Amino acid sequence: MAKRIAVIGPNCVACGRCVKECPKGALSICKGLRAQVDAEKCIGCVKCERVCPAAVIEMKERQVAKDEAQKAVV
Repeated sequence: MAKRIAVIGPNCVACGRCVKECPKGALSICKGLRAQVDAEKCIGCVKCERVCPAAVIEMKERQVAKDEAQKAVV
């Protein structure tokens, strides 16, 4: 499994550019509001981060990303 994972910031504009760029189909637009990452598919390749016009995608270490995701659910 990749060491890094894409993390989508709260200011995502749901443009879909990251979805089109992802070679593994790890990104999707959730409810037309923002992108979300499928952790099982994300390989941390950075392609989505590079094409994001809002600059809200960041590659993080998987453990850090997991902790942030858990906080967002609470």
